[in-house]
Amino acid sequence: MNATHPQAAPNAPQVIESDLQIAGDILSVQHLLQPPREHPATVAEFAGLARSIAGDRSQWEHLVEYDATSRWYHRLRTGPGYEVWLLSWVPGQGSGTHDHGPSSGVLTVLEGALTEHTARGPRTLAAGSQRVFAPGYAHEVVNDSLDGAVSLHVYFPGLTEMPMHDAPSCSPARQTPVSA
Repeated sequence: MNATHPQAAPNAPQVIESDLQIAGDILSVQHLLQPPREHPATVAEFAGLARSIAGDRSQWEHLVEYDATSRWYHRLRTGPGYEVWLLSWVPGQGSGTHDHGPSSGVLTVLEGALTEHTARGPRTLAAGSQRVFAPGYAHEVVNDSLDGAVSLHVYFPGLTEMPMHDAPSCSPARQTPVSA
Protein backbone atom coordinates (compact mmCIF):
# COMPACT_ATOMS: atom_id res chain seq x y z
CA MET A 1 0.00 0.00 0.00
CA ASN A 2 1.35 3.43 -0.96
CA ALA A 3 1.35 6.01 1.87
CA THR A 4 0.21 8.87 -0.37
CA HIS A 5 -2.52 6.94 -2.22
CA PRO A 6 -3.92 4.17 -0.05
CA GLN A 7 -5.70 1.43 -1.95
CA ALA A 8 -9.45 1.22 -1.40
CA ALA A 9 -11.13 -1.92 -0.22
CA PRO A 10 -12.58 -3.98 -3.10
CA ASN A 11 -16.24 -2.95 -2.42
CA ALA A 12 -15.57 0.64 -1.29
CA PRO A 13 -16.91 3.52 -3.39
CA GLN A 14 -14.37 4.98 -5.79
CA VAL A 15 -12.90 8.31 -4.67
CA ILE A 16 -12.44 10.81 -7.47
CA GLU A 17 -9.46 13.05 -6.97
CA SER A 18 -9.93 16.78 -7.40
CA ASP A 19 -7.72 19.84 -7.37
CA LEU A 20 -10.15 21.42 -4.90
CA GLN A 21 -9.20 20.89 -1.29
CA ILE A 22 -10.77 22.35 1.81
CA ALA A 23 -8.35 23.01 4.63
CA GLY A 24 -9.53 23.73 8.14
CA ASP A 25 -13.06 24.14 9.41
CA ILE A 26 -15.28 25.19 6.48
CA LEU A 27 -17.97 26.35 8.95
CA SER A 28 -15.68 29.12 10.17
CA VAL A 29 -15.47 30.72 6.71
CA GLN A 30 -18.29 33.21 7.33
CA HIS A 31 -18.46 34.76 3.84
CA LEU A 32 -19.51 31.35 2.50
CA LEU A 33 -22.31 31.09 5.05
CA GLN A 34 -24.30 34.26 4.30
CA PRO A 35 -27.99 33.74 5.02
CA PRO A 36 -30.23 34.09 1.98
CA ARG A 37 -31.40 37.66 1.54
CA GLU A 38 -35.05 38.47 1.86
CA HIS A 39 -34.72 40.95 -1.04
CA PRO A 40 -32.32 41.00 -4.00
CA ALA A 41 -29.38 43.38 -3.90
CA THR A 42 -27.20 42.48 -6.93
CA VAL A 43 -27.86 42.40 -10.66
CA ALA A 44 -27.66 38.60 -10.59
CA GLU A 45 -30.20 38.45 -7.77
CA PHE A 46 -32.60 40.80 -9.61
CA ALA A 47 -32.29 38.65 -12.75
CA GLY A 48 -32.91 35.59 -10.56
CA LEU A 49 -35.99 37.25 -9.04
CA ALA A 50 -37.35 37.88 -12.55
CA ARG A 51 -36.66 34.26 -13.58
CA SER A 52 -38.34 33.02 -10.41
CA ILE A 53 -41.48 35.07 -11.04
CA ALA A 54 -41.48 34.09 -14.73
CA GLY A 55 -41.33 30.42 -13.78
CA ASP A 56 -44.32 30.67 -11.43
CA ARG A 57 -47.26 31.61 -13.65
CA SER A 58 -49.60 31.62 -10.62
CA GLN A 59 -47.92 34.88 -9.51
CA TRP A 60 -48.85 36.82 -12.64
CA GLU A 61 -51.01 35.02 -15.20
CA HIS A 62 -54.36 35.88 -13.57
CA LEU A 63 -53.44 39.60 -13.52
CA VAL A 64 -52.71 40.05 -17.24
CA GLU A 65 -55.07 42.26 -19.20
CA TYR A 66 -54.79 43.52 -22.76
CA ASP A 67 -55.73 47.10 -23.62
CA ALA A 68 -55.97 48.08 -27.28
CA THR A 69 -55.72 51.80 -26.51
CA SER A 70 -52.54 51.82 -24.40
CA ARG A 71 -49.99 49.48 -22.93
CA TRP A 72 -51.38 47.83 -19.83
CA TYR A 73 -49.16 47.63 -16.77
CA HIS A 74 -49.47 46.51 -13.16
CA ARG A 75 -46.99 46.93 -10.33
CA LEU A 76 -46.57 43.35 -9.17
CA ARG A 77 -44.21 43.79 -6.25
CA THR A 78 -42.03 46.29 -4.43
CA GLY A 79 -39.17 45.87 -2.04
CA PRO A 80 -36.51 48.08 -0.54
CA GLY A 81 -35.07 49.91 -3.53
CA TYR A 82 -36.84 48.00 -6.33
CA GLU A 83 -40.12 47.52 -8.18
CA VAL A 84 -41.46 44.69 -10.33
CA TRP A 85 -43.89 45.57 -13.14
CA LEU A 86 -46.01 43.31 -15.33
CA LEU A 87 -46.83 44.65 -18.82
CA SER A 88 -48.95 43.38 -21.68
CA TRP A 89 -48.60 44.33 -25.31
CA VAL A 90 -51.14 43.91 -28.09
CA PRO A 91 -49.77 43.65 -31.64
CA GLY A 92 -48.30 46.96 -32.74
CA GLN A 93 -47.95 48.52 -29.28
CA GLY A 94 -44.62 50.04 -28.37
CA SER A 95 -42.96 52.01 -25.63
CA GLY A 96 -41.40 54.79 -27.67
CA THR A 97 -37.66 55.31 -27.37
CA HIS A 98 -36.82 55.95 -23.73
CA ASP A 99 -34.43 55.28 -20.89
CA HIS A 100 -35.12 54.66 -17.21
CA GLY A 101 -33.34 57.63 -15.63
CA PRO A 102 -31.18 56.52 -12.70
CA SER A 103 -32.68 53.03 -12.60
CA SER A 104 -31.10 49.82 -13.85
CA GLY A 105 -33.40 47.06 -14.94
CA VAL A 106 -34.13 43.54 -16.02
CA LEU A 107 -36.64 42.93 -18.82
CA THR A 108 -37.96 39.39 -19.13
CA VAL A 109 -40.39 38.26 -21.84
CA LEU A 110 -42.99 35.96 -20.30
CA GLU A 111 -45.21 35.23 -23.31
CA GLY A 112 -45.03 36.02 -27.00
CA ALA A 113 -42.19 38.01 -28.50
CA LEU A 114 -41.05 41.62 -28.35
CA THR A 115 -38.60 43.55 -30.49
CA GLU A 116 -36.08 45.78 -28.77
CA HIS A 117 -34.78 48.64 -30.92
CA THR A 118 -31.49 50.29 -29.92
CA ALA A 119 -28.80 52.29 -31.69
CA ARG A 120 -27.27 48.89 -32.62
CA GLY A 121 -30.45 47.81 -34.40
CA PRO A 122 -33.41 45.56 -33.62
CA ARG A 123 -33.28 42.41 -31.51
CA THR A 124 -36.15 39.93 -31.15
CA LEU A 125 -36.78 38.78 -27.60
CA ALA A 126 -38.76 35.54 -27.43
CA ALA A 127 -40.47 34.15 -24.33
CA GLY A 128 -37.79 33.43 -21.74
CA SER A 129 -35.39 36.09 -23.03
CA GLN A 130 -33.88 38.49 -20.51
CA ARG A 131 -32.17 41.84 -20.99
CA VAL A 132 -30.27 43.58 -18.19
CA PHE A 133 -29.61 47.28 -18.67
CA ALA A 134 -27.83 50.10 -16.84
CA PRO A 135 -29.11 53.60 -16.07
CA GLY A 136 -29.37 55.76 -19.19
CA TYR A 137 -29.74 52.78 -21.57
CA ALA A 138 -32.04 53.98 -24.36
CA HIS A 139 -34.29 51.55 -26.20
CA GLU A 140 -37.74 51.10 -27.67
CA VAL A 141 -39.73 47.93 -27.08
CA VAL A 142 -42.42 46.98 -29.60
CA ASN A 143 -44.72 44.02 -30.15
CA ASP A 144 -44.09 43.44 -33.85
CA SER A 145 -45.87 40.07 -33.80
CA LEU A 146 -49.47 39.18 -34.57
CA ASP A 147 -50.06 37.85 -31.03
CA GLY A 148 -50.19 39.45 -27.60
CA ALA A 149 -47.06 39.53 -25.45
CA VAL A 150 -46.40 39.79 -21.72
CA SER A 151 -43.22 41.06 -20.10
CA LEU A 152 -41.84 41.51 -16.60
CA HIS A 153 -39.69 44.52 -15.68
CA VAL A 154 -37.60 44.84 -12.52
CA TYR A 155 -36.22 48.33 -11.81
CA PHE A 156 -33.62 49.11 -9.17
CA PRO A 157 -33.86 51.60 -7.69
CA GLY A 158 -37.60 51.84 -8.30
CA LEU A 159 -38.61 53.67 -11.47
CA THR A 160 -38.96 57.41 -10.87
CA GLU A 161 -38.61 58.72 -14.42
CA MET A 162 -38.70 57.53 -17.99
CA PRO A 163 -37.20 60.21 -20.26
CA MET A 164 -38.35 59.90 -23.86
CA HIS A 165 -35.83 60.22 -26.71
CA ASP A 166 -35.95 61.14 -30.35
CA ALA A 167 -35.36 57.79 -32.03
CA PRO A 168 -32.71 58.87 -34.58
CA SER A 169 -30.53 60.90 -32.21
CA CYS A 170 -31.35 59.13 -28.92
CA SER A 171 -31.17 62.48 -27.11
CA PRO A 172 -33.73 63.15 -24.39
CA ALA A 173 -36.80 64.75 -25.94
CA ARG A 174 -39.14 65.10 -22.98
CA GLN A 175 -39.74 63.56 -19.62
CA THR A 176 -42.94 61.63 -19.00
CA PRO A 177 -44.56 60.39 -15.83
CA VAL A 178 -43.66 56.89 -14.72
CA SER A 179 -45.65 54.25 -16.60
CA ALA A 180 -43.19 51.36 -16.62
